[in-house]
Amino acid sequence: MDIKFNSNKNVVYSCKYHVVWCPKYRRKVLAGDVERRLKELIVSICADRHAEIIEMETMPDHVHLLVEVDPQYGIHKLIKEIKGHTSRMLRKEFRHLTTKLPTLWTNSYFVATVGGAPLSVIKQYIESQKTSQRR
Repeated sequence: MDIKFNSNKNVVYSCKYHVVWCPKYRRKVLAGDVERRLKELIVSICADRHAEIIEMETMPDHVHLLVEVDPQYGIHKLIKEIKGHTSRMLRKEFRHLTTKLPTLWTNSYFVATVGGAPLSVIKQYIESQKTSQRR
């Protein structure tokens, strides 16, 4: 497999991350119109930040994102922005998200660099999450 490199003015890089985060109390609120809108917002934020979404899948109670991020921008900053912006927008657009949740997301998230495993294996794992939940 050929490694694709990106670059900015100063750095040539390949920084891919598998990120997972959950709604507060692991509530199963990411379905239907909320799920659709969440994905739209994540795509928009990543495009604005020149972060490439390689794979994205949502479960009712968590989000998987495989993303490439400029190391000078940083994965923490990107996830903080995604969680902050999506929480504000979704809670404004879907009032039911404000009744049982003080905030939409937990403060924490999981992140792993994707260097050891082939990218295709990680993509396949994320894609399989939706089908394995339906069983």
